[in-house]
Amino acid sequence: MGREAEGSAQPQLKPLGKGRDLVGVLDNIRSAWNVGAMVRTADGAGLTHLHLCGISAPPDHPKVAKTSLLDADDLPWTYHRNSLDAAVEIRAQGYELWALETSPESTSLFAPELRDGDQRRIALIVGHERAGVDPELQALADRHVHLPMFGTKSSLNAAVAFGAAIYWLRGLDT
Repeated sequence: MGREAEGSAQPQLKPLGKGRDLVGVLDNIRSAWNVGAMVRTADGAGLTHLHLCGISAPPDHPKVAKTSLLDADDLPWTYHRNSLDAAVEIRAQGYELWALETSPESTSLFAPELRDGDQRRIALIVGHERAGVDPELQALADRHVHLPMFGTKSSLNAAVAFGAAIYWLRGLDT
């Protein structure tokens, strides 16, 4: 974005801590531009891996690369044809599956707090721009979280919501 003015205070991210890890799962994101924004944001927030599922364009897609401003090898990623299979595999690697979705089971993302020293490994799942996270994938999720909405719309753009959520989960210390 631009350079900060000299002397301005920049927020510092808390280190994830030994054993704590945050990855993203993009479930059928239809817009390559949104995927590109998510890739760039994931890199900026220090996510360790992105799992792209279904129709989500991979980071080496020209539109994704143009939006993300990254090379496909700048952030580790894996493509999965089936998001359910991916979720089972990710859980087997020791991750909690958190669905970013407004549902009857969801709580505000700001309610569950990650404590310093928390060793939790989280895979944040964000879904299709209109349909949201697949219901079968929601059923596998350990936790459903949402961003509180105060305006007339009930949701944010998928890339914007993903960005807000991963920075919150990273523990932005202002």
